[in-house]
Amino acid sequence: MHFSVKTIAIALIGLAATGAAFAQKTQLTVYTALETDQLKAYQSAFNKVEPDIEIKWVRDSTGVITAKLLAEKANPQADVVWGVAASSMALFDKQGMLEPYAPLNLDAVMPQYRDKKNPPAWVGMDVFGAVVCFNTVEAKKKNIPIPTTWKDLTKPEYKGQVVMPNPASSGTGYFDVAAWLQLWGDDAGKGGGWKYMDALHENIAQYTHSGSKPCNMAASGEYVAGISFEYRGYTNKAKGAPIELVFPKEGLGWDLEAVGIYKGTKKLDAAKKLANWATSKDAMLLYGKNFAVTAQPGVAPKLAGIPDDYEARLIKMDFEKSATNRERTLAEWTRRYDAKSEAKK
Repeated sequence: MHFSVKTIAIALIGLAATGAAFAQKTQLTVYTALETDQLKAYQSAFNKVEPDIEIKWVRDSTGVITAKLLAEKANPQADVVWGVAASSMALFDKQGMLEPYAPLNLDAVMPQYRDKKNPPAWVGMDVFGAVVCFNTVEAKKKNIPIPTTWKDLTKPEYKGQVVMPNPASSGTGYFDVAAWLQLWGDDAGKGGGWKYMDALHENIAQYTHSGSKPCNMAASGEYVAGISFEYRGYTNKAKGAPIELVFPKEGLGWDLEAVGIYKGTKKLDAAKKLANWATSKDAMLLYGKNFAVTAQPGVAPKLAGIPDDYEARLIKMDFEKSATNRERTLAEWTRRYDAKSEAKK
């Protein structure tokens, strides 16, 4: 049988096209509450290692992403949850929504920064902890002293000058509330944590949708004090905003950004590759550019403006407890304070 050169060339082109079709990228749908200014760097670093996996991001603040995932439980859309608070991950795990998996780098991750089960349902990336962004220029004009404690923010001179995130939509807001209840007591709405929040509420100008916004508002001089998290404080200060970062003496609430595979994903191999990379030293080095504490120790460089004993100031947080009490805590918080919340989008 004789084939012309032309026939063979056409056949080879056809085979190449078929091969290209098979070599299509795997698209992973990744739900995240990562800051938008971090997504690109993390994605491009991952794609250098895994160029055939394309990430389709679904991004919102922690509370919104958490609610969305819970609402979609019967009809899951996500393959991976990457950069969502561990308190939310514990909630998803309780609901049977995560696929346990031990990433290749698990042994390098500190035990307190990952799910305790083996294999774990989720693994931590970095700690995001509380900070008060304090505008020194506006404070001087208004003769308001710099606070050193949480309780300072309840003093009369701060009236109408404090903004904080709504815990129903913001992970930062939720860990603040959980920490205050842990520090001063809950007692089903009657404990000292609620008494503190009642007093703080008197001085609150607004509860914002996101954890970044209070620091941004303080940085721009709209308000004097914004309760936020250290990454946003650090980045705003680095850009030259006239803010001091205050780490209140009583102790800091915190949460972990974490990664987990969604149970039932049809792209398990690709999801495992992302989980492997997201817990690798390369990834930790990137997280360490933004956060003072990474889940692998000794990776993050010293961040300007963050105290040396920052990790020691983090209070002992129980993520299981945070997950179990979430619904009740948010219902009580909303009943008491929601009138001052920023309008929903």
